[in-house]
Amino acid sequence: MESMEKILMYVMVEWCDAVVKITVGVYSEVDFREDDLILKDQILVGAQHSSNKVNCMVCSFCFQFIGSIELQIGRKLYLEELGISADGECGSSGGMECSSSSEKTRLSHTTIQSLMDGCLRLPYSENFPLPPVFPCLGGCKEAYYCSKSCAQADWDSFHSLLCIGHGSSSPNREALLKFMKHADETNDIFIPAAKVISSTILRYRKLKAARVEQQGKHVTSDPHDNCIFPLLLEAWKPVSMGFKRRWWDCIALPDDVDSCDEVDFRMQIKDLAFESLQLLKEAIYNRECAPLFSLDIYGHIIGMFELNNLDLVVASPVEDYFLYIDDLPLSQKEEAEKTTKPFLDALGEDYSVSCEGTAFFPLQSCMNHSCIPNAKAFKREEDRDGRATILALRPISKEEEITISYIDEDLPYEERQLLLADYGFTCKCPRCVEEAP
Repeated sequence: MESMEKILMYVMVEWCDAVVKITVGVYSEVDFREDDLILKDQILVGAQHSSNKVNCMVCSFCFQFIGSIELQIGRKLYLEELGISADGECGSSGGMECSSSSEKTRLSHTTIQSLMDGCLRLPYSENFPLPPVFPCLGGCKEAYYCSKSCAQADWDSFHSLLCIGHGSSSPNREALLKFMKHADETNDIFIPAAKVISSTILRYRKLKAARVEQQGKHVTSDPHDNCIFPLLLEAWKPVSMGFKRRWWDCIALPDDVDSCDEVDFRMQIKDLAFESLQLLKEAIYNRECAPLFSLDIYGHIIGMFELNNLDLVVASPVEDYFLYIDDLPLSQKEEAEKTTKPFLDALGEDYSVSCEGTAFFPLQSCMNHSCIPNAKAFKREEDRDGRATILALRPISKEEEITISYIDEDLPYEERQLLLADYGFTCKCPRCVEEAP
C-alpha cells in the first residue's frame, strides 16, 4: 500500500497538470471600452532579479521604490564605488544627454555618503516623495519594505523561513545562504520557487493551528496522519491554479544549443534543479510537508514561473526626476543642474533602471491565450507597484472571455504555433483557424 506521502505527492502532481485537462479562463462581469482598466492583479509570489537589486531599492513585498530620490541615486553610486555592479538596462533618456559608462564622472565618497544619509538634498526632489524604508523583521540586510504592514505581510507569507537574519525561522541559515548563492550564480528563478514552498509550509502551519484551536483536534507531525492530507492540499491550493509543466520539459531550447543536444541540455537543467532543491531542503525542510520537496513538485513549480510569469516591471522615479529637471524653465534648469548634473554624469547612461523581476499573478495566470487578444498587460504612468495592470485592447462585452497573448502575435502562423507548443497546446483561436494550412 502506498504511503500517505506518496499519495499526496501524486495528487499534487495531478493538480499541477489539471489545467491541461480542464478549460479555465477569466470572464468579464461588466462592459469595457477600449483602453479601460480591466483589473490590477496582486502578486501571489514574486521576486526582484538578484542583479537588479544593485540598481534600485524597492519594497520586497509590493515592489514600489522606497527611501528618496537621493537614497536611490546615492546607493547606486555607492555600490558602484565598491565595485558591485550589474548589467541593468538603462531607462529611456527622453532626449536628455548623459555620459556613457566609459565617461562617467567620479564623485567623492563624502559626497555620495551625504546623499545617502539625507544630508545633501537635490533641488525639487520633494516633488517626488517615496515611502520611508522599513527593515526586515528578522534583521537581514537583503529585504527592505515601504511600511510595517508590508514587512509583516512578507514575514507571515514567505520571508520568515527564507530570511538569513538572526531572527529567521529557517532551521539551517548556513544552508539557506548556500541556496541563495546558488540561485544568484545559476538562475534566480529558484528564489520565487522557494517562496512558493515557504508560503505553502506557513499556510499549512496556520491551518493546522486553526484546526487545533477550533476543533480541539490533535494533529500529529506524522506525515502519514490522515489529517495532514487535506490541510496540505488546502495550503497548496493558491498556487494550484497555475498552468504547470516540469521546468526541464518546458524551457525553450536556447539558440546556441543544437537540436541534437536537446536531451543533454534538458538533463542539465534537471540536474540544476536537483542541486537547488537539495540546498533548499537542507535549509527549510519540514517533515509534515515532505511532498513539497520532491523533485517532481519542485520542477512543476519552476515550470509554473517559466510558463505563467508576467515580467515584474516598476518604472524608476529617478528617471521622472531628471526629466522634470530637464523640462524646467531655462533659468531654473541651469540653476538646478549646477547640483544635479554631476550626479547624472556619475550615473551615466544607466542613470535610471526599472525594478525588474519574476512574478506569478493568480488572475492573469488564468487568462487564456489568443492570437487576437482583447486585453494586454501594460503599465500606466500611475502604476508604481508590482501589481499586474490589464487593459482592454478593444471593447469587451459582459460575460465575454478576457484573453491575452502569450507570445508576439504578429508572427506568422507557423512560428506562433511553434512557440505556443512550449505551453502544451495548439492554438485554435479564430485567427489560427483561419490561417491554418
